Amino acid sequence: MDILFFNLRIEKFLLSLEKSTQSKVGKQIKMLQEFGNILGMPYSKQIGRRLYELRIRGNQEVRILYTFYSNRAYIVHAFVKKTQKTPAKEIWLALERIKLLTSI
Repeated sequence: MDILFFNLRIEKFLLSLEKSTQSKVGKQIKMLQEFGNILGMPYSKQIGRRLYELRIRGNQEVRILYTFYSNRAYIVHAFVKKTQKTPAKEIWLALERIKLLTSI
């Protein structure tokens, strides 16, 4: 499955992470590429109707929010998670980007 980034800022953010976290991100994106929508816990979790998250554990807790559209996975947002619950503003931003993506 093809993996595309919504914008360049997401890629730059992922490259700014600690090296060990970057490695984990790379491995999980490859897993998403290989397994697509059958990738499940503990690596991926559905958090909305069309919204999923890759769950990166370690020194830096990172969440990569993505969706499936036109037989591709689109990474629409990524952030360092600092609280137990995913902040509503992060989910809102991802959902807004999905709306933009699907309206093209």
